[in-house]
Amino acid sequence: MNHRPLKIVQTPVRYLPYIGGVEKYVFDLSNQLVKTNNEVTVICADEPKTTDDQKGVRVKRLPYIGKIANTNITPTLLFELLKTDFDVIHTHIPTPWSADMSMLASILKRKPLVVTYHNDLINDGPPKFLLAMYNKILLNLVLKRAAVIVITQKRYLETSHYLQKYKDKVEVVPNGFAMTDLRPASGMRDPNTVFFLSSLDKYHRYKGLDILIRAIAEIKNTNANITLLVGGAGELMDEYKALAIELGVESNVVFLGRIEEEAKNNYYRKASAFVLPSNSAEEGFGIVLLEAMANGAPVITTRYAGVMDDIQEYNAGYIVPENDPHALAGAITTLTNNPFLVEATGKNGHDLVLEKYAWSDVADKIYRIYSRIT
Repeated sequence: MNHRPLKIVQTPVRYLPYIGGVEKYVFDLSNQLVKTNNEVTVICADEPKTTDDQKGVRVKRLPYIGKIANTNITPTLLFELLKTDFDVIHTHIPTPWSADMSMLASILKRKPLVVTYHNDLINDGPPKFLLAMYNKILLNLVLKRAAVIVITQKRYLETSHYLQKYKDKVEVVPNGFAMTDLRPASGMRDPNTVFFLSSLDKYHRYKGLDILIRAIAEIKNTNANITLLVGGAGELMDEYKALAIELGVESNVVFLGRIEEEAKNNYYRKASAFVLPSNSAEEGFGIVLLEAMANGAPVITTRYAGVMDDIQEYNAGYIVPENDPHALAGAITTLTNNPFLVEATGKNGHDLVLEKYAWSDVADKIYRIYSRIT
């Protein structure tokens, strides 16, 4: 990518080693941009507390005083943005506060603002009134100020009420995957094992783990050896464990807790399917599906996955109705009963990621947006 180097500020609410889809998106994008001689500074909350920079990306971690709607409130964020030299600021929705302060910094410093709109803020839970006010007032101000609004799947422009009046400045740039010599693992997969990975907190209930556990209970009637590996941690873990006990599958559902990167890849390579049964438009993309396919795992998901159309086109897995344990059980059983189908479908998914989702290509598209508006 031949270009002039830019100074870029990213403002996710948190950053790796915090585990989350937006955090991983910013991490991979930032590292690709640094590889092409851009200067990237990430300004975020200090959760978890750490002082490390990551692979050449400058990371400023700020103290926070609490959270609203899973967004850390960092009182010094605007001050840090104003004293930082940058050509473009890139913020992310859904993150009240971080996006708002980025908008103000963009105005005060007269620098362009890019927004990646990962998904809507959903008005449920205790802060319902605050979220409704945010969506009505502040979200519109952020989107109005943005020079470009990036969405990771075109379907979101059709389904998000908040994007409609800004569709003229919306551009579709998919998520990417950092291809680090990953290859499909042949002959290593356990025919009775499926894998699920997500944060197990109330903000990620929409990932559909409860539906998946119910599907495992149905499968157990014909396959007592079926095993679901659950990666991730959070306050809902006890609730999911209780559901497994209630359904009589406590020995079939293994809760792994938080898992590190290499271990995660090993689980992708072991499973006969990776399952993400999301049941809400809160699922902005589902980057774990790319990770699974890059490791040669067939995937099972729903219409809310941003990569749904490609999964169908490449025959890389199955799309099932949301909130339907029976349909989900059927798709899992189809794969676990046919190792040759698992291998062929997994290879298709691996080819899909290589051909369409390399982060180097995705970062180039984002850079071209930056370059055009600076």
